[in-house]
Amino acid sequence: MKLRTNKTLTIIFTLLLCSCSISYKFNGAMIDYSKTKSVSVSDFPSIAEANPYTALPYEFSEALRDIYTRQTRLQVIKSSGDLHLEGEITDLQLAPMAIAADTYAAQTKITISIRVRFTNKAVPEEDFEKNYSAFRQFSSATTLNDALAALIPEIIKEITEMIFNDTAGKW
Repeated sequence: MKLRTNKTLTIIFTLLLCSCSISYKFNGAMIDYSKTKSVSVSDFPSIAEANPYTALPYEFSEALRDIYTRQTRLQVIKSSGDLHLEGEITDLQLAPMAIAADTYAAQTKITISIRVRFTNKAVPEEDFEKNYSAFRQFSSATTLNDALAALIPEIIKEITEMIFNDTAGKW
């Protein structure tokens, strides 16, 4: 009798476990896919006065498209998406941070600033225009080209995550 009860409990537990499903999304996207099917991201041109990193507009635009591809089920299209992002790179600034004994910069700060205009066709009250920026520092022992190549992808990642959180994450 005890064996039969254990089997019955095991079967019931297995059925309950299989019939219940809990779904968690760890990417933070809060999108109503019944209303929102696509996102379009325009190219972000650079209007910065000085831009020693000419690949920045392309790399930023592609990284922004990529985050929606990886973290949502939205179709990324060229234009007229249910969600639409456009804007420009407004500044890429290099600023000395720490001066060494020889009066040269021991540390330099790279700051990228981007203006974004977001449009949500399904929920127009969520539309906004906002500025984003992020920075990193590097030592004067590093060449400018090496620093830009290493740090700009990190800055782009940080800014695209902030934009994603404001548009799809609703944090």
